[in-house]
Amino acid sequence: MDEDAILDRLSTVEDPELGDDIVSLGLVNDVRIDGDTVSIDLALGAPYSPTETDMAGEVREALADTGLELDLSASIDTELSSDEQVLPGVENVIAVASGKGGVGKSTVAVNLAAGLSQMGARVGLFDADIYGPNVPRMVDADERPKATHDENIVPPEKYGMKLMSMDFLVGEDDPVIWRGPMVHKVLTQLWEDVEWGSLDYMIVDLPPGTGDTQLTLLQSVPVSGAVIVTTPQEVALDDARKGLRMFGKHDTPVLGIVENMSGYICPDCGSEHDIFGKGGGEEFAEDVDMPFLGRIPLDPSVREGGDEGGPIVLNDEDETGEAFREVARETSRMQGIVSRRKAGDNR
Repeated sequence: MDEDAILDRLSTVEDPELGDDIVSLGLVNDVRIDGDTVSIDLALGAPYSPTETDMAGEVREALADTGLELDLSASIDTELSSDEQVLPGVENVIAVASGKGGVGKSTVAVNLAAGLSQMGARVGLFDADIYGPNVPRMVDADERPKATHDENIVPPEKYGMKLMSMDFLVGEDDPVIWRGPMVHKVLTQLWEDVEWGSLDYMIVDLPPGTGDTQLTLLQSVPVSGAVIVTTPQEVALDDARKGLRMFGKHDTPVLGIVENMSGYICPDCGSEHDIFGKGGGEEFAEDVDMPFLGRIPLDPSVREGGDEGGPIVLNDEDETGEAFREVARETSRMQGIVSRRKAGDNR
């Protein structure tokens, strides 16, 4: 069996979201046959996303009766060399943002990261909220970063995630009072001097708004996608639009909208009450033609998980945990679409 025969087999594998087969879409980077082994590299950029996992399975099925041992890999070509990249070992950098504070953005970021890690991905969680870092508390991370002989920072790990936060570097009760240039310098150091290693996803918890931290990230780091968090309230949706425009100005793909605090679940009777409204985030996503990643209810167990350092997404028996797991699946799925579409366009 030669390379053309292998490609014929691969042409039967469809990308259900891009609407064509993986050969026609340019998603087959390389095919090599060496004796009884065929090595295939696919342009898949969102590890453990449901669609890409299924597609890899279909590739294996398409070649199952060839008698060849399959060595399957995945990679996305980047425009920068590894020496030029700020985060050369990180495949996807996903920024979690909100137009205003108080919408549960950090909660979504922590549960998104933990959910991806639970799926099997290698994950980093970067708390870039310089002025109000609280991710360490939300994952009960007591261990502090360590330093190498080269004075690089080794991030601690929790729940399978590598962590970095300004909270690790300042006193517990010390306020951070910095101007823009200092923010830029510190963030750049944290990105460049931390030994993140190889990661499938880095989730970045941005501060609310559209200020210096957001601009530093978008100008310095190859952000592969953004998730915008809002509540159903009109005032939150107005600010979410500002965040959407910010990413648009920097040509950053927005992976979708998460509607948080969508209906309150009474812990005593189990009934649901629309304290902040319901459906506003989904309507907003439809209005701006963006994917809707999911709806998270206002559930006391989410607050308890954040205060006690146990992300609710890790509770397999909790319905709200399942809502967060759905957000993680949808986010990875959308990141895959963005990455595959870009890979095909670049061929």
